[in-house]
Amino acid sequence: MSAPSQARSGPGRPRDPQLDAQLLTATQELLVSEGYQATTIAAVARRAGVVTTSIYRRWPSKRALVEDAIFALDEFNHPVPSGDLRADLLAWTRLFLSASAHPAARSAIPGLLSEYHDDHDSYRRLLDRGELPTREALGELLAGAVTAGQADPGCDADAVFELLRGATLFRALTHGTDDADVFCAQIADALVAVAATPAGQRMRPNQ
Repeated sequence: MSAPSQARSGPGRPRDPQLDAQLLTATQELLVSEGYQATTIAAVARRAGVVTTSIYRRWPSKRALVEDAIFALDEFNHPVPSGDLRADLLAWTRLFLSASAHPAARSAIPGLLSEYHDDHDSYRRLLDRGELPTREALGELLAGAVTAGQADPGCDADAVFELLRGATLFRALTHGTDDADVFCAQIADALVAVAATPAGQRMRPNQ
């Protein structure tokens, strides 16, 4: 999951934040109750009590609508650094798991990933839209940890991010928040270990 975005709208069209929120909520509710495939533009319009053109003025496709509905769940305020790297990475892990484990996100993510399979440009735009600020914030955290002597100067911030994102997303999709405290503690320990290891010294395949 990534930072939330605002609904798309046509040029010169006045925004109605209340209707935007209504449509995003209807989409989230349908994802939970009916699943990704059944969450169509028409179904969202019926649930929200609007005509489909009201949605198409804001979002060009179902996928765009679902993306914004899922990102709207994040409220992605990055944890404020505490000075304790392990505690900070634990907070990041909990945040990522919570966002990905939301019932609407668990319903939508597999369907979105399937659609991105043959549309790499759209997937890259999606990542750039929300992922880069999160990577930068995590990089700043690790830079501060290096200064404080809690991380190695040669640590790979991208590796920390990929482990954090991959582990929490897979866990969310397969187990939700079951045993979340134990899982998050384990991942935080693993992230600390990666941060403490220079990139060139990590175990390579066949070593």
